[in-house]
Amino acid sequence: MAGVLDKFKLTGKVAWITGASYGLGLAYAKAYAEAGAKVVFNDINQELVDRGLAEYKKLGIKVYGAVCDVTNEKQVEKFVSDVEKKVGPIDILVNNAGIIKRIPMTEMTLNEWNAVINVDLTGPFICSKAVIPSMIKRGGGKIINACSMMSELGRETVSAYAAAKGGLKMLTKNICSEYGQYNIQCNAIGPGYIATPQTAPLREIQADGSLHPFDRFIRSKTPAQRWGETEDLMGLAVFLASPASDFINGQVVYIDGGILAYIGQDPSNLDASKFAQHKDKETLKKTAAKKTAAVKKTKAAEKKPAAKSTEKKSASKKSAKK
Repeated sequence: MAGVLDKFKLTGKVAWITGASYGLGLAYAKAYAEAGAKVVFNDINQELVDRGLAEYKKLGIKVYGAVCDVTNEKQVEKFVSDVEKKVGPIDILVNNAGIIKRIPMTEMTLNEWNAVINVDLTGPFICSKAVIPSMIKRGGGKIINACSMMSELGRETVSAYAAAKGGLKMLTKNICSEYGQYNIQCNAIGPGYIATPQTAPLREIQADGSLHPFDRFIRSKTPAQRWGETEDLMGLAVFLASPASDFINGQVVYIDGGILAYIGQDPSNLDASKFAQHKDKETLKKTAAKKTAAVKKTKAAEKKPAAKSTEKKSASKKSAKK
């Protein structure tokens, strides 16, 4: 009889992560490869695909990657057909590809609105539609959508993104409703604010020792009082792709450090010095470097007065002899 940990294995499964050349998609792919899956990915152009292939090679992960626009139904159908021929039928689909345009709604053009809706909502529809028939024939499959806290909350300048992610939450539930009878589970991951190289400038301790205003804002709204790490997402990604989640369907699981459960606190109550010990790798490195530089400067400053003091003593002794 298989043990409980065996239920989390993805050995031999083919996992397609859209837009997985870098970022969270790459993190999901690493987790799936470690769990035994064969990884395939696509991106919008050859430059990004090549970037992804180079990164996977560096990590020692064998992948299949190709150019495919998730908003183009014919390209998606061809990509799925090529994967089936070269790697195998797709067992796991992660609709990770997404974009955001931070523009006030009244200033956003219809083309800008449509660009976000097309990638973030229509793309998952097209990709899911392309893999579901094969999943039905083979007795089941897993679809995981990349939702967001904006699937639940509004915020200024992200009207199209929030609308798309809210729609994706409902598409998740509807795929579950229509295809759960075929042993297809469709769930979603809703990341909170995640520490990545792109967000590093927002997490640097300021010259006066204070937190960056946006960093202070996020920590004040998060019970964990830290940003998430990509590693925080990997366990859930494997769980939702594995047999361990076979009776979980139509759900959005938020990995947000508790933001959605919390009304927040006064940002002025946060003590920047406390966060030198948090699990934010980039900031830890920069803080350590600043501390080392400060210690060296202090030691250098301490040596100078000591030398002057010795000189004064020598001068006093000479005048005493005279």
